[in-house]
Amino acid sequence: MSLDRSEERGPLVDLQCEAHTYPDGTVGMHEVDFSVYSDEVVALVGGNGAGKSTLLEHLNATLIPDDGELIVDGTPITEDNKPHARKEVGFVFQDADTQLVAPTVLDDVMFGLQNYGVPGDEARERAREALATVDASHLEDRIPHYLSGGEKRLAGLAGVLVLEPSVVVLDEPLAGLDPDRSQLVAERIEQIHEDGISVVLSTHDLEFAAEVADRVCVMAEGNIIGGGTPREVFYDDALLADANLHPPSAVRVARDAELGATAQPVTESDLVSLLTEAGNSNTAPKPSTDGHRHD
Repeated sequence: MSLDRSEERGPLVDLQCEAHTYPDGTVGMHEVDFSVYSDEVVALVGGNGAGKSTLLEHLNATLIPDDGELIVDGTPITEDNKPHARKEVGFVFQDADTQLVAPTVLDDVMFGLQNYGVPGDEARERAREALATVDASHLEDRIPHYLSGGEKRLAGLAGVLVLEPSVVVLDEPLAGLDPDRSQLVAERIEQIHEDGISVVLSTHDLEFAAEVADRVCVMAEGNIIGGGTPREVFYDDALLADANLHPPSAVRVARDAELGATAQPVTESDLVSLLTEAGNSNTAPKPSTDGHRHD
């Protein structure tokens, strides 16, 4: 199998974790080998307790392996240089309230820059640019506590982007959002990927994973049990069953319509295109045996 150019350049983040055990003795993750490359969106899928959040929190050194190593941008991460990991790998938590602590949204987005010694005027300008990137400029004077769930996610995302990371990590970015807010956050995720930032996210929403991910990793019991492109993963019944997952609705409908054997759509748009093509071919005029077309 040939490697794409991003893999030839080596990973932006490389995590080797033999084990991570929480203080109460719970094994959160074990025998994990996970890398993030440039120009990709990676989705972690799995049930509750599969280890998705634990893995994500290792990527910017929020958690440290009991036995293993984290390398970010070619630098092994230790207790002494955790800030390097946290600058290169931005983290948007599922509970955005845990990272929104300043009096206003603008103050909050400026906070990380000021911690790195960026002067106030420059920090304010860069913070406004980051809010504009996620279409959240209108929130700058708002009090974070009173934002909606979707607005908090956008504010948290701006606070990460302002540090110009090479990778953005999002833990369940659509959790608790209504369809409109989910669509807004999904569009912003796609936009930052188009801007050249790699994205790693966890999600229970396999339709969302199919839409945005280049690569899907399936987790169960603290381990990555399989992975590949969305098409490879979501048509692998045995792999999904091992993680107690069901394929996205597009896959199920395609199979019911007997389209999945060859075309294998994974998104709703893929499915609509195939069904439209199938309908057009069924209604197209067919030549008769006497050489004339019959409508």
